Amino acid sequence: MRHYHTVGVGAGPANLSLAALFESVAPHRIALLERRPGFAWHPDLLLSGVRMQTSWLKDLVSFADPCHRLSFLNYMVSTGRAWALLNAQFDTIPRQEYARYLRWASERLDCVRYDTDIDRITFDHGFAYHADGKLVATSDHLVLGLGSKPSAPPGLAGVLGERAFFPEELTARVSLLDPADPIAVVGGGQTGAESVLELLGRGFTRISWFGRRPWFQPMDDSPPANDFYRPAYVQFLQDVPSETRRQLVDGHVLTGDAITPGTLRAISQANYDGMLRHGDYPVTLYPDRDAVSAESDGDLLTLHTVSPVGREEHRVAHAVLATGRRAVEPPLDPELRERIELDDAGEMMVDSDYSVRWKGPDGHRIFALNRSRYTHGIPDANLTLLSVRSATIINSLFESEIFTIRDTLVSTRWQMAT
Repeated sequence: MRHYHTVGVGAGPANLSLAALFESVAPHRIALLERRPGFAWHPDLLLSGVRMQTSWLKDLVSFADPCHRLSFLNYMVSTGRAWALLNAQFDTIPRQEYARYLRWASERLDCVRYDTDIDRITFDHGFAYHADGKLVATSDHLVLGLGSKPSAPPGLAGVLGERAFFPEELTARVSLLDPADPIAVVGGGQTGAESVLELLGRGFTRISWFGRRPWFQPMDDSPPANDFYRPAYVQFLQDVPSETRRQLVDGHVLTGDAITPGTLRAISQANYDGMLRHGDYPVTLYPDRDAVSAESDGDLLTLHTVSPVGREEHRVAHAVLATGRRAVEPPLDPELRERIELDDAGEMMVDSDYSVRWKGPDGHRIFALNRSRYTHGIPDANLTLLSVRSATIINSLFESEIFTIRDTLVSTRWQMAT
């Protein structure tokens, strides 16, 4: 058991970025405690041909410290693959490449303690971390970086099992399924689209794709939309009243929670090729359908969908439920949980420096990563501002501008003129 300045619970990209930038301040005073036996980043969603939705420049460190040893560019050059990647002319890099980069970075950080499943965090003159009933570490400060897990709405959760499953299980199950059987993909976002593309590539010919939006909408990756993914806009949000801020963030959803145009194009072209080959489209799209419930019926599932013009029933052999994700709840002791301030929605109140408001003594801070969508905008849940967020937290922890984040050349004016 060892005492640290800061402990991060979880060793995904968010906390890896924090640990990497910590090297500039106190490299041996941080530990990341990770339940997995080794590094993994959505390993079951690393399907062939899947691309990132963010630029490789938005790595763990570069926008805070462009000369850092754990930059993506250094990874590519030091592994001898930079020219090959450059000449392949990807618009955005393969997701498998980014996962390899994360693994490469994690192997160069000696602060990650794998196979440490923290089941209880307590506080008594400092934070204490327990795994399997044993005290494994203590710290002055806590950073929660637990990520998210797949979820299903109540009406569909009851059929999860043999015939309905999350996209994370698709790779393991797909070879056991009959491509001639009818299969549904529920969810009109990027993960649903990637599941459809994988099924097409595996020869499935009776795919029904359901999405709640009026059409399967492409992600807006235009320059004006990308202005929401920069430090200047996050700073602007801090001065907006909470209710107005929530409305603004909800209005930005298609800049991140939508399908990349390249994926939509690949599905459409593969679907057309399938029609030429089989005489019928292998994928039937059902937009404006909300799958509200389902039940097993012998060897089939019956999906009940609702649209603005009525209700439908669809009978399928299997269903892939790409129905969203929810934040993993931190294993806080009840006494510690009661000291954390919550907003009207029951979420932790997160300040501009990503610190959580809580009734604790001076010198002990809690920070939350990926849990401040309605205070910091949609970028909080993706990889765009990893290094900026980590730099902000480190500056706050050490009460010094260790990293300077500059974003001053802005052509968009969000503030109202006074």
